[in-house]
Amino acid sequence: MGRRKNLKMSKDNLEDLFSEAIKNIRDDRSLTSTLLVDLVQVLKTDPSKHQYTGQIAAKYLETLQRSNEQLVKLTSILHKKSGSTGLTQKDKDELFDLIGEEQ
Repeated sequence: MGRRKNLKMSKDNLEDLFSEAIKNIRDDRSLTSTLLVDLVQVLKTDPSKHQYTGQIAAKYLETLQRSNEQLVKLTSILHKKSGSTGLTQKDKDELFDLIGEEQ
């Protein structure tokens, strides 16, 4: 929370944060998708491994779902921003929460 108060929100700084968050989301999605595909290939060769890898697959899918939610939040914030003169405090809080989830 202290970080929020100390960080001055300039338009360029905010755009950089959005870009970084979106890049992180895309990177996470790409890696998670690759890992999930690899896991499915392992399961195709030996279905009995499902009992050991099912939780891992669930975590990968959970990560993908979380990244979807993050993209929706970012899109919502950007949409609100485009219709107003700036971000509300709630928008800023959501953005910092979103970035915090990425780290």
